[in-house]
Amino acid sequence: MFKYIKNDLPASIVVFFVALPLCLGIALASGAPLFSGLIAGIIGGIVVGALSGSQIGVSGPAAGLAAIVLTAIGTLGGFENFLVAVVLGGLIQIIFSILKAGVIAYYFPSSVIKGMLTGIGIIIILKQIPHFFGYDSNPEGDFAFFQVDGENTFSEIINAINFISPGATFVAVMALLILVLWDKVLSKKSKVFQLVQGPLVAVVIGILYYVFTKDHQSLSISSDHLVSVPIPDSIESFGNLLSFPNFAVIGRPEIWITAFTIALVASLETLLCVEATDKLDPYKRTTPTNKELFAQGVGNSISGMLGGLPVTQVIVRSSANIQSGGRTKASAIIHGFFLLISVMLIPKLLNMIPLSVLAAILFIVGYKLAKPGLFKKMYNLGWKQFIPFTVTVVGIVFTDLLIGIGLGLAVGIVVILIKSYQNSHFLHIEDKSNGVHKIKMTLAEEVTFFNKGAILKELDSLPENSYLELDVRKTRYLDNDIVEILEDFSEKAQNRNIDIKLVSERGIVENPASYIEFFNLRPKSA
Repeated sequence: MFKYIKNDLPASIVVFFVALPLCLGIALASGAPLFSGLIAGIIGGIVVGALSGSQIGVSGPAAGLAAIVLTAIGTLGGFENFLVAVVLGGLIQIIFSILKAGVIAYYFPSSVIKGMLTGIGIIIILKQIPHFFGYDSNPEGDFAFFQVDGENTFSEIINAINFISPGATFVAVMALLILVLWDKVLSKKSKVFQLVQGPLVAVVIGILYYVFTKDHQSLSISSDHLVSVPIPDSIESFGNLLSFPNFAVIGRPEIWITAFTIALVASLETLLCVEATDKLDPYKRTTPTNKELFAQGVGNSISGMLGGLPVTQVIVRSSANIQSGGRTKASAIIHGFFLLISVMLIPKLLNMIPLSVLAAILFIVGYKLAKPGLFKKMYNLGWKQFIPFTVTVVGIVFTDLLIGIGLGLAVGIVVILIKSYQNSHFLHIEDKSNGVHKIKMTLAEEVTFFNKGAILKELDSLPENSYLELDVRKTRYLDNDIVEILEDFSEKAQNRNIDIKLVSERGIVENPASYIEFFNLRPKSA
C-alpha cells in the first residue's frame, strides 16, 4: 500500500484541505455539531479507507445526506437519537453487501455517470464563487440548488456581489494564480513541484496573508471568513466534543425507517461514486462494489458510535485525490490521520486558513471535472448519449445529486425503450410479383414486451393478400407477450387473406394453428 507513498502523501495533503471545510460545512448544513463532520471525515479516511477495495476513492460526510440528517435530528428528538439510526444504517449496509447488492452499480449508463461528474464540477464552481469573494452566509458542502440559508445557487452569487471582502478576494486570486502556475508550468519543470503540491503552498500563503494583514483596516480577513474548527482546551475537553447514541430509543419504528433511508441513500451515493471514480482512474482499476458496501457499513456504524455523521464515498474528495496523483488507498487513509492529528494538535492554525483560498482549490477541482470539451465530445457521440448526459447535468445543478441522477437515468431508460422499439425486428419487402406482397420479418435475438408496440404496428400495417415470412432462427428469447400478439394476429391474418410462414430452428411451418403451443415447446427461446 505504501509503494507509491511519494504520490500518495502529496495527494493526501490536497484531499485534507478539500475535506476540512466540507466536513465542517456539511455538519453545519445538517444542523449537527461541527465536530460530527470531522469525526465522519476521520472515520471515512482511516476506517473506510483501510477496508475499502477502492484504490483512489475517498469517503466522508456527504452533501446528499444533509437534508435527511437535518430532518431526522428534528423528528427523532435530538442528535443522540439520530446517531442510533446511523449505527443501524451501517449494519443494514453490511447486510446489503452480504446480499450482493453492489451489482446495482453496473446498471448506471456511462452517459449518466459522465453527466454526474460534470454536474458536480459545475456545482462546485458555482457554489464556491461566493466563498471566493468572501461571502460565506451559506455553509461549505451545501450542494443543493435551494440552500439552507434561504437562497438558491444563483441568487447567492448575485448577493455575493454586494458583500465582496477585499482581503478574502485578494488572497483568493493569489491562491488561484499559484494553483494554475503550479499545475500548468512548475510541475512540469521539476519533481520538487510535483512532491510539494500547489494547494499546500496556496494554503500557507493564505495563512501568512491573514497573519500579516489582520490589523489592516481594509485588507484584513475577519474570523467569519476563516475555517472554524472546534478548539478543545485539553484532552478531557476533546472527549467532551464526542456524542454517543442513545440506544434506549432503538425500538422506535421511526429510528429504523431513518436507518433504512440512510443505508439506501448512502449506498446509492457510494455506488455512483465508485462508478465515477473508476472512470476517472487513469489506471482503470475496478472497485469491488460489495466490498465497498461492507466498508461503508462498518464506517457508518463506527461513525455513529462516536458521534459522527453518516459517511459515503464522495466524488469531490475522490476526484481531488485522482487529480493530485494519488495511486493507492494510502492517500485516503493518510488524509484521515491528517484530519485527526490537526484537529487535536493545531486547531488554532487551521482556523487561520481563509475559506476563499479553499474555494480557489475547489475551483480547480470543479473545472477538471467539468471541462467544456466534454460537452462537445458527448454531443459528437450522438443524441442517445448527449440527452441523458445533459439532463443529468441540468438536474444536478437545479435540484441535487440523487434527483439529477434519477432524471438522467429515467431519460436513459426512455432511450433504451426507443431503441428497443426500433430494433425489435427487421422488415424486408422481398417481392411484389403477381399482386402478392411477399414480406420477410426477422426478429432480433431477444424480443421482450418493450417491443410489443413496434411489432404490433408492423403486423397491423400488412396489406391484404400478403405473404409473411417470420424468421425466428436467431431469436433466443421471445417474451410471452409477443407470442400472444402473434396468436391474436393469426386470426386477423385469416380474415385478411395473409399467409404466414414461420421459420425456426426446428423447421418451417405454414400458418401455424397455435403460436402458443409452438413456442411453449421451448419456453425460454424461440
